[in-house]
Amino acid sequence: MGSDLSVMPANAGAMRAADSLLRSLGGRSVLLRLPGNAVPDSDQEQLGLTTPTFQDMEIAPVLYRKVSATVSDTASARYELLVSAAAIAGLVGPLGYSSASALFALAVGVVVDQMLMEITSATATEAFGQAYLYRLELRAPLQQRV
Repeated sequence: MGSDLSVMPANAGAMRAADSLLRSLGGRSVLLRLPGNAVPDSDQEQLGLTTPTFQDMEIAPVLYRKVSATVSDTASARYELLVSAAAIAGLVGPLGYSSASALFALAVGVVVDQMLMEITSATATEAFGQAYLYRLELRAPLQQRV
């Protein structure tokens, strides 16, 4: 029997090309920090408080780079993270998110080199109406901006 081409996404070639490009340009892995279930503490629970928890999910391959320099004390440098759509697809379904945009909107941020970066925007690059690469704009937290 031949392979069933109908189960392959229309943009499978674009996804493989994006993954290869990310790896060849020094692809690395980062952690996407997502909210977890709150853990009740008996004392805090009596006050109606719970301790928030987070889960870090590894995503790879990604390409991380600085896209603008620090301009002033109130404005920080901006960074860009190019992310494989295949890696994000591996998280969206199993974690119960409806889409990649919902995943990025609910994420606390991205941990890069042990620094939590805020996601300021997320856009998809598409082929045949399906994403093969995501571009995340990142910003360092205010206390870490220089």
